[in-house]
Amino acid sequence: MEQQSAAPPQARNVVNFLRNKAGIKTKVGVLNGKRVDYFKGSAAVKAVLSPAYQKLKDVPEIKDEAQAQEELHRIIPYAFFLRVDKGASSGGKDAPKVININQQQMFKSELYYAWFYEGSQLALKLGGLGMVAVMLAGVMFPLWPPMMRLGVWYLSIGVLGLIGLFFGIAIVRLIFWIISLVILRPGIWIFPNLFEDVGFVDSFIPLWAWDVPPPKKEKRAKKVKSSGSKEKSGKQQAIARAQAPKAPEASAPSQPASQREGVTTGPGGPGASDNLDDIN
Repeated sequence: MEQQSAAPPQARNVVNFLRNKAGIKTKVGVLNGKRVDYFKGSAAVKAVLSPAYQKLKDVPEIKDEAQAQEELHRIIPYAFFLRVDKGASSGGKDAPKVININQQQMFKSELYYAWFYEGSQLALKLGGLGMVAVMLAGVMFPLWPPMMRLGVWYLSIGVLGLIGLFFGIAIVRLIFWIISLVILRPGIWIFPNLFEDVGFVDSFIPLWAWDVPPPKKEKRAKKVKSSGSKEKSGKQQAIARAQAPKAPEASAPSQPASQREGVTTGPGGPGASDNLDDIN
């Protein structure tokens, strides 16, 4: 496209990062009868705010989400990606959805955008040339020099030997586990990480381990839930205690009115002195 060829180097570097290196999640949609990849704006914002983007050279400096949306909005006129709206499914339940280009092009985290840029095709071209070379080499195997054919034969024997050794270890460890399960419960596994998703060296470390099943996730969830409920009930009790009305304090014994007003009463009670004066 002409718009893409006119893009500045910084915008092209950002697009190459998003398309090839950022690993943002994409979905397949149908646009005008063709399948295209589309992504959500929030995925691109997270990508340009990631530490991997900060290590790139000759790219705009982005510090926050607002600046990320602004920089990605500036790339839209070059038509590397465009805003689209999702529609209904193009077929059955798992069929890709139909998408349509929106006339109002802007960049926001909650919107969706379709890719119109395939990225660098160098790796794809080199892979295709490599496949063609391998096929030609296989077809022309009878024409190879004797030394090369002998080397390929030894290499194939070595690969087959490694595969056979792997299967042999798997069978031996299974037999040993069955024997140990009968003698020493709960059983012992040789090379317990042999079939785990780890590196080649880590597959043979440790040498052996007890066959102890990992704790169930449900029990952990129940424990966390019960502890959370206990904490919640404790907090509720504390709040209820704090909000409970306090008992009225016992009022001090009321003093006689004469003492409160500073009037001294005689044996005749209040007003007795006044009466005596009147009599006299």
